[in-house]
Amino acid sequence: MTLRIGIAGISGRMGRLLAEEAVALAALAGGISRSGTGPDGVALSPDLATLAGISDVVIDFTHASTVVPHAAALASVGKAWVLGTTGFDAAGTQAIAAAAQKIPVIAAPNYCTGVNIAFAIAERLGAILPADAYDAEILEMHHRQKVDAPSGTALGLGRAVAAGRGVKLEDVMVSGRHGHTGPRKDGEIGFATLRGGQIVGSHTLSFTAASEQISLTHHALDRRVFATGAVRAALWLHGKPPGLYTMRDMLGL
Repeated sequence: MTLRIGIAGISGRMGRLLAEEAVALAALAGGISRSGTGPDGVALSPDLATLAGISDVVIDFTHASTVVPHAAALASVGKAWVLGTTGFDAAGTQAIAAAAQKIPVIAAPNYCTGVNIAFAIAERLGAILPADAYDAEILEMHHRQKVDAPSGTALGLGRAVAAGRGVKLEDVMVSGRHGHTGPRKDGEIGFATLRGGQIVGSHTLSFTAASEQISLTHHALDRRVFATGAVRAALWLHGKPPGLYTMRDMLGL
């Protein structure tokens, strides 16, 4: 049986690409749209629960404010959830974890294969390079319409480094330096954010010591790479037991 994929936010730029990839790799069940419009010929459902009822997996690239209600809706219907939304708060994190007790959920800040390989490398480098000798800094740039900063991918790189160092990112993160900040502290993970034009996504993680620098860079050249990865994640997630999965689980990293 062909997997039926529902798209939350189907009228947006990512939603339309997700719809195209769903048709190419599986079957498109339909979508929901805040604007009430969508691609020609695609059936729109009035709400997420209705969409989930006619889908096997729902792919969700919407807005941080929808994470909590979407988690509850999908858990109640019992359908798998591929979540690509970023920028949600602690309540969103808790809602995702609660949903994952009832349904399979894959939540990732980025569905690009190359970025997830970078996450694995970042964690390894964080473990190998001493925090008191190698300063970790993350620079990211995205299109001018992006609303959250630092990006979910940048935060994913930071969490990977922190995991390698055995610390929590929240305890060592420094973002948006301004004014007289004083000298850099050992173990900090710094973030710098750039916005402009229509850059799909560019991320560089650098470890800088007194005598050398190691940098890991990824450039996304086409937004479709995220859609392709998310649909492949949906194919992989279908039939899995309830739980919270990542792209690294899918890729075996």
